[in-house]
Amino acid sequence: MWLGPEEVLLAGALWVTERANPFFLLQRRRGHGKGGGLTGLLVGTLDVVLDSSARVAPYRILHQTQDSQVYWAVACGSSRKEITKHWEWLENNLLQTLSIFDNEEDITTFVKGKIHGIIAEENKNEQPQSEEDPGKFKEAELKMRKQFGMPEVEKLVNYYSCSYWKGRVPRQGWLYLTVNHLCFYSFLLGKEVTLVIQWVDVTQLEKNATLLFPECIKVNTRDNELYFSMFLNINETFKLMEQLANIAMRQLLDNESFLQDKSLPKPRKPLKNISALKRDLDARAKNECYRATFRLPKDECLDGHTDCTLWTPFNKMHIPGQMFVSNNYICFASKAEEACHLIIPLREVTIVEKADSSSVLPSPLSISTKSKMTFFFANLKDRDFLVQRISDFLQRTPSKKPCSSDREWKWNLADPGCEEVPELPSSSPLAVSPTSALSNRPVSFCAGEVPTASQGLLKLFRRNSEELLGPKGAKEKMKEESWNIHFFEYGRGMCMYRTAKTRELVQKGIPENLRGELWLLFSGAWNEMVTHPSYYADLVEKSMGKYNLATEEIERDLHRSMPEHPAFQNELGIAALRRVLTAYAFRNPTIGYCQAMNIVTSVLLLYCNEEEAFWLLVALCERMLPDYYNTRVVGALVDQGIFEELTREYLPQLSEKMQDLGVISTISLSWFLTLFLSVMPFESAVVIVDCFFYEGIKFILQVSLAILDANMEKLLQCCDEGEAMTILGRYLDNVVNRQSVSPPIPHLHALLTSGDDPPLEIDIFELIKTSYEKFSSLKADDIEQMRFKQRLKVIQSLEDTAKKSVVRAVSSDIGFSIEELEELYVVFKAKYLMSCYWGNNRAAAARRDQSLPYLEQYRIDMEQFKELFIGLTPWSCGAHTPVLAGRLFRLLDENRDSLINFKEFVTGMSGMYHGDLTEKLKVLYKLHLPPALNPEEAESALEATSYFTEDVTTEETQEDKGRRNENGPEKEEKGTSPQDYRYYLRMWAKEKESKKETIKDLPKMSQEQFIELCKTLYNMFSEDPVEQELYHAIATVASLLLRIGEVGKKFSNRPMRKSEDCKGNNTQDPVSEEESPTSEQSQNSAVEQQPQADHEDKTCGDAQPEKTQQENQSLGEGSGEGQGSPLQLLSDDETKDDMSMSSYSMVSTGSLQCEDIADDTVLVGCEGSSSAARYGSTIDTDWSISFEQILASMLTETALVNYFEKKVNILQKIKDQKKVERQFSSSSDYELSSVSG
Repeated sequence: MWLGPEEVLLAGALWVTERANPFFLLQRRRGHGKGGGLTGLLVGTLDVVLDSSARVAPYRILHQTQDSQVYWAVACGSSRKEITKHWEWLENNLLQTLSIFDNEEDITTFVKGKIHGIIAEENKNEQPQSEEDPGKFKEAELKMRKQFGMPEVEKLVNYYSCSYWKGRVPRQGWLYLTVNHLCFYSFLLGKEVTLVIQWVDVTQLEKNATLLFPECIKVNTRDNELYFSMFLNINETFKLMEQLANIAMRQLLDNESFLQDKSLPKPRKPLKNISALKRDLDARAKNECYRATFRLPKDECLDGHTDCTLWTPFNKMHIPGQMFVSNNYICFASKAEEACHLIIPLREVTIVEKADSSSVLPSPLSISTKSKMTFFFANLKDRDFLVQRISDFLQRTPSKKPCSSDREWKWNLADPGCEEVPELPSSSPLAVSPTSALSNRPVSFCAGEVPTASQGLLKLFRRNSEELLGPKGAKEKMKEESWNIHFFEYGRGMCMYRTAKTRELVQKGIPENLRGELWLLFSGAWNEMVTHPSYYADLVEKSMGKYNLATEEIERDLHRSMPEHPAFQNELGIAALRRVLTAYAFRNPTIGYCQAMNIVTSVLLLYCNEEEAFWLLVALCERMLPDYYNTRVVGALVDQGIFEELTREYLPQLSEKMQDLGVISTISLSWFLTLFLSVMPFESAVVIVDCFFYEGIKFILQVSLAILDANMEKLLQCCDEGEAMTILGRYLDNVVNRQSVSPPIPHLHALLTSGDDPPLEIDIFELIKTSYEKFSSLKADDIEQMRFKQRLKVIQSLEDTAKKSVVRAVSSDIGFSIEELEELYVVFKAKYLMSCYWGNNRAAAARRDQSLPYLEQYRIDMEQFKELFIGLTPWSCGAHTPVLAGRLFRLLDENRDSLINFKEFVTGMSGMYHGDLTEKLKVLYKLHLPPALNPEEAESALEATSYFTEDVTTEETQEDKGRRNENGPEKEEKGTSPQDYRYYLRMWAKEKESKKETIKDLPKMSQEQFIELCKTLYNMFSEDPVEQELYHAIATVASLLLRIGEVGKKFSNRPMRKSEDCKGNNTQDPVSEEESPTSEQSQNSAVEQQPQADHEDKTCGDAQPEKTQQENQSLGEGSGEGQGSPLQLLSDDETKDDMSMSSYSMVSTGSLQCEDIADDTVLVGCEGSSSAARYGSTIDTDWSISFEQILASMLTETALVNYFEKKVNILQKIKDQKKVERQFSSSSDYELSSVSG
């Protein structure tokens, strides 16, 4: 490639000059190519350690002038061919021009200008997709592709200098992190280390420090444990590795492939050596953290953040922290944890203005909202730019219609300003709650059906009002008053200041009248509901009346959802629950419906109306409890792993005992999936839900640890799992909420409580207080870090389970061992995954359905199958191999959807590797019959031949139908009608009988199909050690079978003739005998496939009379043996043996000519010839041969028998396949792309 001229001071150092002229030098790097000795090893080591560009481009061209000591690098190349091309261009186009100049400075200026012009011209034609990437980074990406054989679509994210520990020896080199792979390369004094690991294979990734490895990164796969150390910035490297591994896990979990975000804003300053992809991933990490911190919708993207201070009127202070600005929100987080969090939706902002600066309050900014609240930020760097960004986002914020403002801003009408106190009667907090506001608006999702629950069901089904007048009622009023005072001081609605005081109030329990409102606020569900006003109503309308697997499961579980509560003992509550769950199943078909969602949703409906409950469910399933409610409850398993880890850390004495009993895995799923609602009395569990919506999963883990801690002594004395479960069950049954104003609801789980002693009651608020006192050191960030670690473990464990299930399911029918099947599964899955991230389209990802059984989840198409077939088949046919692969694919694709699953794949492989000669030949035979043999492969360009081909197909179909009627349904396997094929498959499923196919069931083979079979066999033997012996054998067999086909044709024609033709049989025979050389000659031309066939036909013609005479004699002998039953002659076993014996009389004269044919065939290959050349002038439609005849003929040749019966080790082929499976494009294509660079 041409280089922008760079100055080189020492032209001779580490380089060898190979060509020179007065103005240019062509040099090669020392040690590159053959030889090099010690100097070459040292130079190679230096290049790797110093990341020299000479490693990827070992050739260069320098420009020089006679009197100057300075050289200019103008071109480099990765191969001699590339650099020679540049050299010749310079010699042809510049040398004569340069000799005219007198001044050397003019020469250099002219050369530099010319080179810059060439580069500009080249860049004009290139796509500017990676123009953001710096030059040094592009060079590194080129090195990565060249070194590890990666295709163009595999993008480098970043690269780092580090050491890989091989044993106890560190190997200094370079770690390349790409989207799908971790790669490492080192070259030290001739010792080369190359590592390539797919991210989807990583089972553990952790940063640790040991005596042996000071601060290193450990990467575990199923087979290896790798250590990398000596990083310049280990934290940055580890964080990026985590991100990439996480993307890979998401791909395994829900088929999300990585798509680069092209809409990232360009950096204000050029970033050195940071790729656009790295910026993209950094932005993703920040976005995720931002959304999690402030509970924002999943599509919210952080634009930027800056340090500032916020004036907090409740304590009259300027709190230092950071302001975050995104498309729709301005947020603030204090540096001191929990001092203050603030979320200001831009939809509520009315004024943004710069206030006057002072020494006390530099660069202040005032933001006012529709609720008359004003927020003061100060100490802002670059305030003008910030105001401009906020103004831009405000302009894009959609303006709301006045009619909807009543509904959308209802809370804020009661929000206090900084100075004003609103008159809000303490006895009517519902006046401003979302529940009451929405209840004023009639909603009719489905007219004529059960009325919609337009407010929380608890208000409609309050059974006992006496509690409201007693001490519990007074306590509830006090709670409401406390919250009203809090709203007055800290604001109400989305713009409320959230502080430690807010958390304290939540811990004491949210009043029932405010529960729905505050759940919506703290979870962030309110934001999504306000920005999607009619989304739920539309979804309900679309989903009602439609049925699928999810709706069936929902119907089954409706009456199991809190059946003890009066709200769900009537159709109003049941209908509301049905609508919410069905709407969510239609919103998110990936999750659909999962057990436990019904319990959680029923509780949400008690305090919220349907729409609010729906958006709370969205917040739960998609943000607060990610991956909990999918088919494999991965999220709950991940948090269960975290719980085990925390138990080891906080309760080490109990941890080992719990592991022995196996209790944690049993209890945690029911605790986490239902947020304790299914294991605790309702009045107590709902307080847990209050704290969960404020704190997130951190609180659930905290309480779980507190429960174990409270029962430690009893659990340590347990003998088995059942006893431990009973202890915990009794404990949870007796967690009571003495402040609840609702009457106690019978708890089904309480049946566990037994014994004479009255149970000890535990106050829920005491339990919560204890959990904060003992386990408040848990941090949300730490939990996210642990989630990543556990996610790797859980997903890889699920993948291993899937592999074992699939292998167990197919092992009974397949000849491979369990080990071989597992290895084949790994290769098969890897091929599928490559199509997901290296394919030109994303169709591969779309065809994986998580709801299908494991066996059906990974399916590959024909192109992927061909790649696997070429690497694994024991029948290597050179250039003909892809054709054979295509035929096998069509044979295996029983349902004709152009995809095959793992079972179909190993069935095809097993047919080639296992079984005796007969079984293997049967597979080969089937590959040359429909549906494996594509009709297109059997078509001729000539109209006449095309006509005959159609004729053959028609005859064949009729023959097949007759044979099916005679011998049973399995014959349809080779039929040409897909409808009949599917009919018989259904019939077999009903009968549930596995009828073994016999060789008599196989249809006969036509002449053109036999030609294809011969071609395959000739190609198959081309790379075998006993190649000549095999060619001689197959030539003999082919010659024999051609004659047998001719004899069969005569006998098959005989009964169809009229009686008068039979009388004249003696006169007809000579004609038939004369015809046979002609048809054999056409057969020869068909097998030869040579464009220059005319000359060879003459040669064949010269040898023909002698051959014809002997052949006629042989045919006469053969025809005389079976006069009694001409139709059954060639399928009779005794006759076959006689025929095989008589074949030896033909070998002497027939084999030579067939050997010539074989040689011709090998030279041509499989695809080069035209259809016309393939078939000669005509195809004999009456000619046919049976599988039994082919088998009998093959058995006469020891070389063929040995070839098909020899054992091939598939594990070695799998090992070789794994080495090359990452090279998506062919090596020749890659060479070209890397050379053109």
